[in-house]
Amino acid sequence: MKNYSGVRTFDGLKVTVDGKDLDPRFDLKTYSQNSFEWSFEGREPSQLALAIIADATDDATAKRLAEPFMRAIVANFDNEWEMSEAQVKAALAALDT
Repeated sequence: MKNYSGVRTFDGLKVTVDGKDLDPRFDLKTYSQNSFEWSFEGREPSQLALAIIADATDDATAKRLAEPFMRAIVANFDNEWEMSEAQVKAALAALDT
């Protein structure tokens, strides 16, 4: 099972999946080319939501649920956060009702 994490440091942001950089998936949709962000609603948090969902599920689900996932989950992340693949899928199931 995959684990997603993010940390905000003096040097910037780092988002990983199982310790490797998370692909922002600009090929799927570009909300922002400025990098990922979280803890608020906006373009950069939408890019993070899209990337997490695409990695945990599939491209179609990512396109469909990136915005609600961003508002419900990503906008509420703390400076450091972790989320398992199972938690991502459970959150998506709750949003897709």
